Amino acid sequence: MSETEKNEVETAESSDTKAAVKKTTRKKTTAKKTTAKKTTAKKKTTKKKTSAKKAAAKKTADQADLFEGIEADSENTQPKKPEPAAKDETSSESPADKKPQIEPEKDVNNDSKEAEAGTRVESEAGKEEKSEPQQQKQYQQKPTQNRQQNNGKKKKKKKKGKDDPLHDKYEKVKRDDLHITELQKLTVPQLQHMAREFGVTDYQGMSSQQLIFHILKSRIQESGLLYGEGVLEVLPDGFGFLRNPQDNYLASPNDIYVSPSQIRRFGLRSGNIVQGQIRPPKENEKYFALLKVEAINFQEPDKLADKILFRDLTPLHPEERFVLETTSQEMSTRIIDLVTPVGKGQRGLLVAPPRTGKTVLLQKLTNAISTNHPDVYMIVLLIDERPEEVTDFKRKVRNGVEVISSTFDEPTSRHCQVAEMVIEKAKRMVEYGQDVVILLDSITRLARAYNTEMPHSGKILTGGVDANAMQMPKRFFGAARNIEEGGSLSIFATALVDTGSKMDEVIFEEFKATGNMELHLDRRLVERRTYPAIDISKSGTRREELLLDNRELELTYRLRKVLSEMNIVESIELLKNRLSKTNSNAEFLLSMHVS
Repeated sequence: MSETEKNEVETAESSDTKAAVKKTTRKKTTAKKTTAKKTTAKKKTTKKKTSAKKAAAKKTADQADLFEGIEADSENTQPKKPEPAAKDETSSESPADKKPQIEPEKDVNNDSKEAEAGTRVESEAGKEEKSEPQQQKQYQQKPTQNRQQNNGKKKKKKKKGKDDPLHDKYEKVKRDDLHITELQKLTVPQLQHMAREFGVTDYQGMSSQQLIFHILKSRIQESGLLYGEGVLEVLPDGFGFLRNPQDNYLASPNDIYVSPSQIRRFGLRSGNIVQGQIRPPKENEKYFALLKVEAINFQEPDKLADKILFRDLTPLHPEERFVLETTSQEMSTRIIDLVTPVGKGQRGLLVAPPRTGKTVLLQKLTNAISTNHPDVYMIVLLIDERPEEVTDFKRKVRNGVEVISSTFDEPTSRHCQVAEMVIEKAKRMVEYGQDVVILLDSITRLARAYNTEMPHSGKILTGGVDANAMQMPKRFFGAARNIEEGGSLSIFATALVDTGSKMDEVIFEEFKATGNMELHLDRRLVERRTYPAIDISKSGTRREELLLDNRELELTYRLRKVLSEMNIVESIELLKNRLSKTNSNAEFLLSMHVS
């Protein structure tokens, strides 16, 4: 090989060596840059994780502080978050639309999203970096696991032990049964005695509602928690109040304010029975405010979304019978059981002239249903009634029967408002599958009240009745029905006749064909002092074959055939005489069959 060729070979080898060296250097530089990028990404990921962890801890601490502030007595520990401002119906100031409850789910979801973002960046940096496997495992959990961790932290903070003052106050509330409805059942002397014990000054001359208001403010300073319930009335402005049946659903100082946000969140409507924690009014507030909804119609709040609206339920004829017979000496209910049997979902009309004993008959009907059917919720609605009649009715009916009244000295707007609250409450209970009975005295006076309150349409019927005035009373009376999906609403209303008023006759004619049961009382029997003054020939029930079995139906037809051949006085006297000789209606029908 020549010298020239050797030089060329050496030159080529040196070029290859330089190229290999450059390639190796380039690889090392690229590896260094990649390592630097990974280190930077890892630092960013760690910083995000630390920020997310601090934010979650801070939010959990804020939530715990807020929970303690709600139940604490001193103002220093109360949260500075605005609460819903209570407002009267006549006030021009709009209440603060703030939720008094906390929704930790949103914070948990945000923390979960940040943790997932950190996990995504970390996976892009490379799986070979495993210097902190425990930290990666902690922040690669699912959102549900993070939620469980946050809930566990809250539970640990709440359950501190028996030495915790917050725990002691909560247990004291449970032991003392601090409930607003219990105070509303007390008399004025009892409330004055309690006010004296709790250090309320200048309680002389206060009404029962004012006494309850000041007693609750004093007691809540000791316990920190308060529970209340009531029937919700949603006002046109969007907010509502929990009214008390003890006050006949009249606006009072101890009503509980419900914010519009709570109404929208749970889908509350007028008539819902709401229970929950409440807080006392602040300096610029007038009413107690609902803090937390714990039950709706005595069930979990979440179940309200699954209920079918009342107007969408399927109405049926009454099929399940109300047994009104109680004792052998009680002739009124025994005769009603024979002449006009009633069932669940009945729409009954008691047609009566003045002073024929319709109020007493309603009392006996109420006691009979409440005795034989204790699972039925009963409401007695007295419209435009005398105050002494209201007191007498409350004392003669059984415990558990709700008596709501609007006396004749109150404005007609009160009559309409009370009637609407009662029917809305009954509808909400029927939506939950309950059997409800309303006894109304009287539907004639209710129609008169709506005739006064409704705007005049210019179309006047005979007797001065506006054409649109009968719409709301018919809606009230027409709500009675048996529900195929479960539950029923029965309404028994009295209608006045022979009062000398043409308006009363027109009102009766409007309701005459709407009911499926009519019970007529006659003045001629009252003049002879024969009670019950029931006109058997005019009284009856539609589709009574659905309530009676075949044999009882046949014997009842035979009884009616015999009594129809007599006049009104002879028929009721004969029936009372035969019933007094037997202990039950079944025994009477069998004896009649044998004879």
